[in-house]
Formats: sequence, structure tokens, C-alpha cells
Amino acid sequence: MTTKTIHISLPESLKEYMDKRVTEEHYATLSDYIRALIREDQKRQAEERLEKLLLEGLDSGRGAVLGSKEWKQFKKKVLARAREQNPHT
Repeated sequence: MTTKTIHISLPESLKEYMDKRVTEEHYATLSDYIRALIREDQKRQAEERLEKLLLEGLDSGRGAVLGSKEWKQFKKKVLARAREQNPHT
């Protein structure tokens, strides 16, 4: 993985806070702490997206009854999509 260097400006109070967190949480470096914060933000955004999709699914109405014509059509579409994404199965 290629890494890039960035430079940020912070007020002294934020820098002191970050230094304290690095020590308290046993991060090796300030960069490790920043990376952890970014990963947490990515995870939070992914969870928010999943929650939004789940709520959309709940609001979309009744699903297809297992064994019904609609269910069979849905299953056919899902299997076709899976074969497109992984043709070796």
C-alpha cells in the first residue's frame, strides 16, 4: 500500500488533546491515531448507509411470498446476477 503525507494545521489545544489520546490509547504514533479516526469514520458511514438501505427495504412494502411467481422471478434474477459476478460457479 502506498502512503501519502499530508500536513494539517491545528490549534495548540487540539494538538495537546491528540498527544494525550495517543498516550492514553497506546497508539505508536500520531499518524496511527489519525488513521484509526478515519477508519472509525468510514465504518460509521458504512453503518449509516446500511441502516438507510434497511429502512428503505422495510418501507418498500410486502415482499414476495416464498414459492410465488414473484419469488421465482426474483430468485432467477439473483442467481443470474451471481453468475455474472462469479462465472466460475
